[in-house]
Amino acid sequence: MLVLGGCSHPEERAGALEVRHGDTDKVTIKMMHLWPQDVSAQQYKLVNEIIDQYQTQHPHVTIQQEVLENEQYKNKLKILSASNELPDVGVTWAAGFMDPYVKGELFAPLDDLLSGGLKDKFFPGTTDAYAVDGKTYGLPIELNISPVYYNKAIFEKYNLEVPQTYDQFLSIVEKLSSNGVTPIALGNKDRWTGSLWYMYLADRLGGLETMKKAIDRSGTFEDPALIQAAAEIQRLVDMNAFNKGFNGLSNDEGKSEFMNEKTAMYLTGTWEIPNFTSNPEVPQQFKDKVGFFKFPTLDSGKGDINSWVGGPGVGLFIAENSKVKEEAKEFVEYFIDKWGASSVSTAGVIPATKVDTSSSDLPQIYIDLLDELGNASNLTLFADVQMKPNAAQTHLNMIQALFGKAITPEQFVKEHEAALEKGY
Repeated sequence: MLVLGGCSHPEERAGALEVRHGDTDKVTIKMMHLWPQDVSAQQYKLVNEIIDQYQTQHPHVTIQQEVLENEQYKNKLKILSASNELPDVGVTWAAGFMDPYVKGELFAPLDDLLSGGLKDKFFPGTTDAYAVDGKTYGLPIELNISPVYYNKAIFEKYNLEVPQTYDQFLSIVEKLSSNGVTPIALGNKDRWTGSLWYMYLADRLGGLETMKKAIDRSGTFEDPALIQAAAEIQRLVDMNAFNKGFNGLSNDEGKSEFMNEKTAMYLTGTWEIPNFTSNPEVPQQFKDKVGFFKFPTLDSGKGDINSWVGGPGVGLFIAENSKVKEEAKEFVEYFIDKWGASSVSTAGVIPATKVDTSSSDLPQIYIDLLDELGNASNLTLFADVQMKPNAAQTHLNMIQALFGKAITPEQFVKEHEAALEKGY
């Protein structure tokens, strides 16, 4: 995941910036990112298009890039942070990854950008993962949410309609199973995959605050809604909702069950959308069959169908000791604005900022998802990202045990409570 920032609207400030600096006052902004041309061609192309446009509109500004692949980038960031020589603008991930840089006072707070030209530009909840002690140290540029994808042809064959309620969803599971069709694809060896199911049930039963409070310790994981969510997981297992051997399969192996049309549904993030739209290796015949729906609500629950489980992706930080901090903020705001307008069509990436789809020439599934996001009431960050490292490991281990029926729902929440109480 990454971070970014901005101020008043870039076009409004461009003229003022040029007057302030004049033609002779040259500015160089150093930017380090992780989209090399040979690995991330579309992102690389988009970044360079944005930089070229910015430099054309701001002739006194030069953006100097350093581009590294993912692991090299992380290592270089650590080395530079040790000598407090971070680039003016760089890529980071939120939550746990960002913490040491914030505590070391290496990242600049960006709240002025959120209250300026970027106000109300982000989907609700997307910047929360970049906040530490009430201050925001980065602004996301990518966003992943988790729809339930489904095979329209299978639904049609059995006269099934997209469910709005959980009872309707259970009826679909029952009908498919009774006709010898595996309802849901799941590879739970990776554990975060099962966590998505648990998180949605917790949200729909307890509302958006219940799990959040349990994790931040203003509440408890032994809340009845969190116990009931665990019980619902085991109910689905008992109904044979998932493919056989799911706890021993990786996510890729589970996904192949859906891609090969052996299952009717698959809950995962929007990072899979290119497989359903633009990946040339996936048959168009299959792509045309893929739709999605929002995780349904429970009659007895407090949740909202427009609340999504997901998380922000990469973004940009600004170095606290940058000698061109104000210019860096101007560039970052411009970057977010342009990235948001072009990232879907150019790179197949859903941005963290709201997108106007009325004039977009995009695959329908993108337009529908972006429109749904425009109506989102909340974004709940992936549980293992919300938690501190040891508690996150407990969560993932308990998810696998829960799906495998190795523990009871009561034991599941007790283990979480004990791990969260330790505070690390």
